[in-house]
This record gives sequence, C-alpha cells and structure tokens, in this order.
Amino acid sequence: MVGLSVGEKHFIQGGIAQDLRSDGRKRLTYRPIYVETGVIPQAHGSARIRLGATDVIASVKAELGKPSALQPDKGKIAIYVDCSPTAAPMFEGRGGEELSTELSVALQRCLLGGKSGSAGSGIDPSSLVIVEGKVCWDLYIDGLVISSDGNLLDALGAAIKAALSNTGIPKVNVASETSGDEQPEVNISDEEFLQFDTSGIPVIVTLTKVGRHYIVDATSEEESQISSAISISINRKGHICGLTKRGGAGLDPSIILDMISVAKHVSEQLINKLDSEIAAAEANEEES
Repeated sequence: MVGLSVGEKHFIQGGIAQDLRSDGRKRLTYRPIYVETGVIPQAHGSARIRLGATDVIASVKAELGKPSALQPDKGKIAIYVDCSPTAAPMFEGRGGEELSTELSVALQRCLLGGKSGSAGSGIDPSSLVIVEGKVCWDLYIDGLVISSDGNLLDALGAAIKAALSNTGIPKVNVASETSGDEQPEVNISDEEFLQFDTSGIPVIVTLTKVGRHYIVDATSEEESQISSAISISINRKGHICGLTKRGGAGLDPSIILDMISVAKHVSEQLINKLDSEIAAAEANEEES
C-alpha cells in the first residue's frame, strides 16, 4: 500500500471531489491505453497492455485434453495471474501470492461467469469441444504483472481480451471414430487455424469509491484511499457478465445500482477504444 502524508491524502480526496485528479483526469476518464500483440512467440496468442505505469502481459496456450465427466460437451478454461516481485514492493513474498490468487479468482468470475464457465461467460466452452466426452481443447490463460500503478484487474481483463483476439488454435481433424472409452485419433493441422470470436468477451470496469465519489482507472495512490471498489464486467450488448467487490466498507444497494449504471456508460467508450487499439496492434504485427 502506498504511504501518503495527511496533506497528500487531502489533496487526492479534494481533487476527486472537484472532478480534477492529480494527473489532470476527470473522475470517469481512463489513462491512455497502449496495446501490443504477439509479444510471446511460443504462445498461441499474447498481448501486452499499458495503462500509465501499469504494465501487464497475457498469453494463451491451448492443449488437447479430455472434457470432465460432469461437462462432457465443454472444454476447460483456466486463468492464472503471476505478480512479478519487481513490479511493486508489496508483491515480495506472501503479498504477491495472495494478490495473484485474488486477481485470478476475480478474472475467472468476471470473464468466465464463475468457476463453471457458463452463465455470463465471454468465452463459449462448448466451442472448445472436438469430440464430445473424449477430446477438447484446454485453454490456459496466464497473466503477468510487470509493473503496477493501480487498476490491475481492468488492465489484465483488457490484456486477456487482446490476447484471445490474437489467438489462433490449430484446426483438428478426427482421423477415426471410436466406440466405448477409446480415445479417437486426431490430426492437428500446421497450416489451418481457428480464430476466436472475441466480440462477446466483456471488459472489466472497476469503480473505486473515494469519499462520496467514485472514479475509474485508479492509480496506486488513489487506491490507497479506497473505502470500497466494485469491478463489473460488461459486454458489448451492455449485459453484466460478472461482478466482484473489494474493500471492507459496505455499500447501499442503491449506490451499487448507480455504480452499475455508470460502469455501463464507461464500458461503451472502453470497448470501442480497446477494439481500435487491438486492431491497430495486430496490423502493426502483420507489417513487421
């Protein structure tokens, strides 16, 4: 946590109350977003997102696996986050492990509709099945925090969306059908790849409550003044896909509804901005 003097705290809180933050932004304005795709050649897809001094990478690896007995018609998706000890002093030792777990669970809830990966899911697990009950793709999505200056969850969510947009999974042909418990033979193509439809993948908007007001894309200094924060994942249609809360202070239901309404408005601008940045990054990758 950032250590601030009483005067610095009053300065931050006073600026937010007047809709003029320390870096000149308004309460509901994001820092500039920079996107780079294809940053990890050995992954099936990857992307790097920078929001101010917050810098994160997401990568996607796909491996052939077997669907679970409980969900034979769905592939498996797992999200893991690692906070580099060099990203911030608080990430050293147990602090980094606890935050990594917290971010992984929050991303799972916001992007996959909870552990089951069903309701509200931005990625359709049924699209990963090759032979029902026998062969599927297992997606491993890894996030790495390189540098931290607040708003890690939103940045990681954006990086995962960009990495999935950059992902190409090899096309699989079933060579022979089998009966019983035998595994079918499959051929993995070296030339044909399937792209993800990422239009349904939501963005995460975190509203941080400071005093009587709430802000988006909080810096580390602003997060140190948090009374509570709500992270809401919203897709292009304006549907709420997931929600998670941080901070000890309780929130009145009417305030939560107001925050959801604000998040919906902010998400439209964020989705459009992110989509255009991803398209530009992929165009640059193809040129190089």
